[in-house]
Amino acid sequence: MRPVHSTPAHQTADFAELVCSNSLKSDSENTAPWLLKEEMRRAGSLLLHIARQCAVPAGHALAVDRVAFAAKVTEAISREPRITIRREEVASIDEAGKQVTVIATGPLTSEALAKEVARLSARVEESQPEHASRSLPASPEPTSSNPHLYFYDSISPIVEADSIDMSRVYMAARYDKGSADYINCPMTPEDYARFYDALLAAQSVEERDWEKLNYFESCLPIEEIARRGRDTLRFGPMKPVGLKDPRTGRMPYAVVQLRQENLRADSYNLVGFQNHLKFGEQARVLRLIPGLENARFLRYGQIHRNTYINSPTLLRETLQMKIHPRVLFAGQICGVEGYVESIATGLMAGVNAAAIVNGDDLVPPPRASAFGSLTHYVTHADAKNFQPANITFDLLPPLEKKIRDRKERHRLQCELALQQFDEWLQQTGAAAARP
Repeated sequence: MRPVHSTPAHQTADFAELVCSNSLKSDSENTAPWLLKEEMRRAGSLLLHIARQCAVPAGHALAVDRVAFAAKVTEAISREPRITIRREEVASIDEAGKQVTVIATGPLTSEALAKEVARLSARVEESQPEHASRSLPASPEPTSSNPHLYFYDSISPIVEADSIDMSRVYMAARYDKGSADYINCPMTPEDYARFYDALLAAQSVEERDWEKLNYFESCLPIEEIARRGRDTLRFGPMKPVGLKDPRTGRMPYAVVQLRQENLRADSYNLVGFQNHLKFGEQARVLRLIPGLENARFLRYGQIHRNTYINSPTLLRETLQMKIHPRVLFAGQICGVEGYVESIATGLMAGVNAAAIVNGDDLVPPPRASAFGSLTHYVTHADAKNFQPANITFDLLPPLEKKIRDRKERHRLQCELALQQFDEWLQQTGAAAARP
């Protein structure tokens, strides 16, 4: 719908604009994010292919130049003759017609379309009254009598590279995994105490509503983490473990990591420093970080509402609606968290939409695969306490044989997952022509 109708977080009219992190998670072999990306690669994911073309140094992670990534995705879609782009807000879905619809509107779904999705969900909820009012929020605030199913998410600040005092920082990757691509701002106990006190005293954009905000636990604003205890930041986004300062040979008391934002390396984002402070307060507090005393901010941290449906109530494992099988959901709105997971469910919805059009049978991906475990979670989780999930080994089924060594267990899980995923690709013909 952009740029005709924008959102609180997007800044451009390009497709696939990443508004939070620029990371597509770990590329270390036999990790859960690597497994999901490897399955995506084998299935011919164009977005993953473009991401690798736009990769920026990020140690053992895959991170992208978000501007270049969005531009290349937009270019690829625009030049595809079988795609017609219509720049308008969609406010109605024809669930009874012959066309197949994939709703992949992300966490910032417009209010008009949110109401339409709520309408599509009504029949399911009428038959399951305990889930009433939980499929999609109709207003921005939850109440005890109307427990909306959404959470608040935040955006990390970005600083200009040449405004960082490099004499006060050092380059390293945690545990020396990958190349030393992260800028690390070390803190002494005195530095940390000064920063922590200033952070707690800083004024938030919506101070009066903190107790009402329903945060996703894996993406908490730093001030919310700080409120939970004086050392919580040191065990969270400011954890120094595995980041020895080469100048001293010791780990700092706390550390702030900066990750390269684009291919030109002229900007860096503060990893895990999403927040909901007023812009002036952000500048004052963040400049207490060693090396950022004179930082120039290209973007301040922000907060936005993330919307997602109650997928266990509404969706099949094929991402089709139970009562409207020609309507599919993909991306964060279907209950996954993260760009990699969103891209993966988009690929899955596309494969299944094509199968519906061709009159083929829809076969969910194998349970042992990352794809299958992700879709199994969003369609079988406890509907009363449903929250979005990242891909983790916890979502994969345990091996039949108990393996005590964690690395070996994960290696075997990945081996089994890829074997079954390849068989599924052959069985269904789901793999696209690989770029």
